Amino acid sequence: MSRIHVNRRDFLRTSAIFGAATLAAPAFVHAKSPNEKLGVAVIGVSGQGAAQLAAAGAMEDVVAVCDIDDNNLAAVAKKYPKAKAYVDFRKMFEEMEKSIDAVTVSTPDHTHAPASAMAMRLGKHCYCEKPLTHSVYETRVLAQIAKEKKVVTQMGTQIHAEDNYRRVVELVQSGAIGPVTEVLVWCGKDWGGGARPKDTPEVPKNIHWEQWIGPARFRPYHSCYLPANWRRWWDFGNGTLGDMACHIMDVAFWALRLRCPTSIEAEGPPVDAEGCPHKLTVRYEYPARGEMPPVKLTWYDGENQPAFPAGHDIPNGGIGALFIGKEGMLRADYGSRTLYPQEKFKDFKAPAPTIPNSIGHHKEFFDACKTGGPTTCNFDYSGALTEAVLLGAVAYRVGKRLDWDGVNLKATNSPEAEQFLRPHYRQGWTL
Repeated sequence: MSRIHVNRRDFLRTSAIFGAATLAAPAFVHAKSPNEKLGVAVIGVSGQGAAQLAAAGAMEDVVAVCDIDDNNLAAVAKKYPKAKAYVDFRKMFEEMEKSIDAVTVSTPDHTHAPASAMAMRLGKHCYCEKPLTHSVYETRVLAQIAKEKKVVTQMGTQIHAEDNYRRVVELVQSGAIGPVTEVLVWCGKDWGGGARPKDTPEVPKNIHWEQWIGPARFRPYHSCYLPANWRRWWDFGNGTLGDMACHIMDVAFWALRLRCPTSIEAEGPPVDAEGCPHKLTVRYEYPARGEMPPVKLTWYDGENQPAFPAGHDIPNGGIGALFIGKEGMLRADYGSRTLYPQEKFKDFKAPAPTIPNSIGHHKEFFDACKTGGPTTCNFDYSGALTEAVLLGAVAYRVGKRLDWDGVNLKATNSPEAEQFLRPHYRQGWTL
């Protein structure tokens, strides 16, 4: 430890302050006692939505479910016969407002913000899947509504609740690898798109296509969009970056206390107006944060993989994050962490844990709805994370480095970026 400059008292004090900031809950008027069950509405009940439904059903009362697929609703009705079923969340809120205390949103990305905003404006606590929104502007709107309405919020980055990320944060903040100046983050998935299909098959009788399209520009139904491949098209998703970066960049955001980048640039294949890229590299620059120095963070997806510092046997492929500090490096993924050079750290003793273990990502949310207690991925924290992630897509689509003014939500050198920062909603849909 003689080569690792750590002031234990300062580390504990800083960790406590940061932990309080990250977990901070809004001022809150208790609407339920801890033993009283919440009335929960579940928007999107298949795929990841099935996990939210199961969690809500195990802990609280599911009073309403909403999905655009009649088959999904029929299956849910067998297990939750008392829950009223809807295909349009707007009608659900109109009819069930007094019965709903909290909402979970697990729709495709393009309807995250409209559903969440409507819920919170009615004073409902909101759990929304990652990425929090489909556009940069929407992240700010949701964070502001949450603050104004004093509702409890949580973004669905479930890995944030696991122990490994906590231990990684402690290692970085303890100074184990010295001041961190660079982070490499990667994911081997490929949610690249393609040409929009030209055939227009009939909409299946169980699918409510108008409600699925929601606020996006209308296009004819095609099976290539459902149930998950919508991620490949800009109108609905943001490719691999939108799908995975909130999970993997999360540990860097947490450990390094990141918020708004000062610049973003991206490179990949030629930009397609319809489909997301099959591979992408995004470079972010962040300013100093207190005693932490400026840091560069680079995202790689698809077949793109980072070039690691020579002389180290660091596993590549899959997913991961590599923190590069002045005293060493730390590689982490969802379930493991390794310090490099391994010979240097073979006798290293990790600091005692300072970040409490989670009671569970969903339980955090539902308990906080009743007590006003903290959530670890509230919309203030997760909004900033999502905003940075989505800025990578904007930089790629614009085709130039963006100088970012985070306070004013503006690319100061690129007026053409505005078209990708703010969404266009179809008539009848609003934020």
